[in-house]
Amino acid sequence: KQWYQRRVRGKACILFNKKDYKGALGHFKKALKGNDNCPASVRLGMGLCFYRLGNIDKAQMAFERALELDPRSTGSLIGLAILHLNSGDKDKLIKGVKLLSQAYGIDSANSMTLNHLANHFFFKKDYQKVQHLAQHSLQGTEVEVIRAESCYQLARSYHNQQKYDQAFQYYYQSTQFASPSYVLPHFGLGQMYIFREDYANAALCFEKVLKIQPNNNETMKILGSLYSQSDDSDKREQAKALLQKVTTQCPEDIEAWIELGGILQNSDIDEALKAYNTAAKIIRENIHEDVPPEILNNIASCLFQLGKYEECLQHYETALDYCKRELQNDEAYLSAITVTITYNLARLYEALHEFGKAEDLYKAVLKEHPNYLDCYLRLGCIARDREQIFEASNWFKDALQINQDNADAWTLIGNLHISKQEWGPGQKKFERIIKTTNDKDSYSILAIGNVWLQMLYQPTRDRDKEQKYQERALAFFKQVLRQDPRNMYAANGIGCVLAVKGHIREARDVFAQVREATAEMPDVWINLAHIYIEQKQYVSAIQMYENCLKKFYSYQNVEILLYLARAHFVCGKLEETRRILLQARHMAPQDNLILFNLSYVLRHLATTTLRDEKSGLEEVVSAVRNLELAQRFFTMLSKATERQKYDLNHAAAEARQCSDLLSQAQYHVARARKLDDEQRAIRQQQEKAKQELENKRREEEEVKKKEKEEKHQAMLAQREVYREKAKNILIFTEEPEMPKIPKGRRKKDDEPLYSSGEASSDPDKDDGLNEEEKERKKKEKAERRQKKKQAREE
Repeated sequence: KQWYQRRVRGKACILFNKKDYKGALGHFKKALKGNDNCPASVRLGMGLCFYRLGNIDKAQMAFERALELDPRSTGSLIGLAILHLNSGDKDKLIKGVKLLSQAYGIDSANSMTLNHLANHFFFKKDYQKVQHLAQHSLQGTEVEVIRAESCYQLARSYHNQQKYDQAFQYYYQSTQFASPSYVLPHFGLGQMYIFREDYANAALCFEKVLKIQPNNNETMKILGSLYSQSDDSDKREQAKALLQKVTTQCPEDIEAWIELGGILQNSDIDEALKAYNTAAKIIRENIHEDVPPEILNNIASCLFQLGKYEECLQHYETALDYCKRELQNDEAYLSAITVTITYNLARLYEALHEFGKAEDLYKAVLKEHPNYLDCYLRLGCIARDREQIFEASNWFKDALQINQDNADAWTLIGNLHISKQEWGPGQKKFERIIKTTNDKDSYSILAIGNVWLQMLYQPTRDRDKEQKYQERALAFFKQVLRQDPRNMYAANGIGCVLAVKGHIREARDVFAQVREATAEMPDVWINLAHIYIEQKQYVSAIQMYENCLKKFYSYQNVEILLYLARAHFVCGKLEETRRILLQARHMAPQDNLILFNLSYVLRHLATTTLRDEKSGLEEVVSAVRNLELAQRFFTMLSKATERQKYDLNHAAAEARQCSDLLSQAQYHVARARKLDDEQRAIRQQQEKAKQELENKRREEEEVKKKEKEEKHQAMLAQREVYREKAKNILIFTEEPEMPKIPKGRRKKDDEPLYSSGEASSDPDKDDGLNEEEKERKKKEKAERRQKKKQAREE
């Protein structure tokens, strides 16, 4: 019988370890029924099964019965203590701790007891006791599950003491001992990886936690934050999905809304703004506090990107007021936030074209924080936009004194060189960036590709090296695509190289694909219009240029105006070309290329007018004036000392051609004057003949009018005569009175009565009754006769 009892209890333990808690409970019950003196361990096993099955009350009863049977049963004491500690009741918490102390007094080497006591002292922040108890627990057991918990207790105590190396060590050991369902050490290890900025391993740890607990909000928020920093677009989409799930499960989680707004800010500004506004609303309505300046700053940044500058200004001012009001409570942090908000406010003033206010704010920030590098860069950009190239270069160099390897400063200096067509120095700046970033800076690689591409459009280029330039540009664009297969600017550059090589259809296909990928890239619109020009689809090209001007630049881009003028020029619309070039010159009077093109169009207009033998004197004189103006412009342009976007020799040749045409101007003026005199004489003759015809027509109209009036008067006189003759033709007499018909009964035969002078011997000529009346009378008489006959028969 004892052997049978041991077998049943052993099988129950096996089933319990296999997580078959119902089967284990059944075998424990069998052991209990077959033995009245069953040991306390059976009751302990039943309690554990009840606990695993969620029946807490019966589990407590089993533990209490086990203690009655064996007051020194540490397992029962620990089980009952855990139930009390998990209840949340203050009295039961105290009772649970006492039970743990009692278990520790019975068996001070019991690892489970040590771990639970360590957990208790952790929440009391007595980390020395936690480490002492957990170390003894770790050394006193070989059970890996218990060792995992001991290591975890050690790790989180070191974690709270900011001893991150020891914490990392014990978190890692705990993950090695832990079962797959024990995810707490993975959570802590992920935090340690974040501290070490090893975000890939951190993500792996939290992914393990999320696999076991798929609805854990904290894990989803951390993973969302980690994925949002990834360069992989799929990871960023996962981050968005995780945070959206958190906000759905817990709509009042402010941190989740802020994290979601941060992720969406790079892809969907409207949704990011909604997320930030939701967080601000929760703070105002649920927590009843002022919205922190960080959230106000983020909302303002979204409004700035959406172009809502007035609302953006209000949020920045509100954030600054908050910082000033609460500065005494947290001076260090709020001072740092104030610097960021001030910088952003200066950027807003730049967008509002209030450059004076922007400069003052940037300089104010630099006065307090001289190493704020972005302020130097923005001041340089303001000077650059004012065409103050030297001053802009100085600001950028000041930034480099703070950080010699700052890629943004080197990029801006390189762009300054390229804007002045200093291709060599500009290329060197970008090559330096590539060298410091180990060939990973896509912008710099793309910029060098653009430099080689621009060399193909220079008027003084070496045509023997065009093939070399094309291949180099293509190589750099391909390198960018290898690093970033979705880089639209590199694809656009490849399309440009194909167009230069003469592969127009292939280039058009590339530009069309880029445009399908994004409609917010003006370069591809311009390049498609260039392709239309090459295919002689001038109307489509003009429409594309105009749409690009309207959509992206509000008709205020000089470069596209030049392209539009060229499209009209090749169409032969010279007057429209001149109008567009004059508009461009008003916008950029310092641009000599516009002046060159305008002079070229004036020369063509004058040549066309002078060659037309039907041109009038005013047109010829105007053409001569345009020629004189074009000659002066070309002469001035041919003597330019700085590097220009046109060929100086070409300008000199155009000036000579204008001089040749002006030498023939007197002949054209004389011819036009003679033609004008002849046309004037012809017009005078035509006017004279026209006047004579008009006079003759008027005389004829006067004669006809006079004859018509005389005829009318004659007819009126004749009418009066007729009226006098017809006055006494019609004389009307009074109608005699009709005699009254006496009332009474008719004769027996119902014959009608006739008045004197109205009776007629012929019934067919009787005017008193019509045919219908006669028929009715006959029918009535026949009916009366029929009735009388029937009455007699009765």
